[in-house]
Amino acid sequence: MPRALRFAFPLIVGLAVPGLARAQMANMAGAPDTAQLSRVRTALDKYKDPYAAVRDGYFSTLACIDFPRAGGEGAMAYRAGAMGVHFLNPALIGPQLDTLRPTVLIYEPVHDTLRLVAAEWLMPTQVSPTRPRIFGRDMDGPMEGHAPVMPAELHHWDLHVWLWKDNPAGVFHPTNAAVHCPNGRYTVREDAPHMVMP
Repeated sequence: MPRALRFAFPLIVGLAVPGLARAQMANMAGAPDTAQLSRVRTALDKYKDPYAAVRDGYFSTLACIDFPRAGGEGAMAYRAGAMGVHFLNPALIGPQLDTLRPTVLIYEPVHDTLRLVAAEWLMPTQVSPTRPRIFGRDMDGPMEGHAPVMPAELHHWDLHVWLWKDNPAGVFHPTNAAVHCPNGRYTVREDAPHMVMP
């Protein structure tokens, strides 16, 4: 795990707040700005080649992340589905969000290739204790880090944008039932992360 991700901050005891899990997904109903998303997709198309992503500072976290069950009470309101393999650029973790510089690129393993399916913008709560916005919408969270590829103590906000693969749950929903992780040692099937107090 890159040292930049090991923020030294106190562990927050996540107490479930009634309705918070539903509220954190409430802004997903708005219509996306398709022209803006098209511009972002075009600018990031070069990362269809994972080597281009590595050259620009994105590094694979190895695991293909899958959430076979919907999130329950006190957890993020994920629908059952996968995300894929995250390529993280630690240099892009900071107080400013840029639509053309996602923190994470997400790939789906398909046979012996990696296909770019989504981008993710991530903001640690230590950097921004208040909910950030990007693409004209509130980011999801706050939530625990996604173990084992992140420390659980890395409380954060994030926003997934499915730019290259349709998502039946919507372009901004974190999980995608159309994405599949292969059976194998580098697939991690987990429960939706717990929400934490902002």
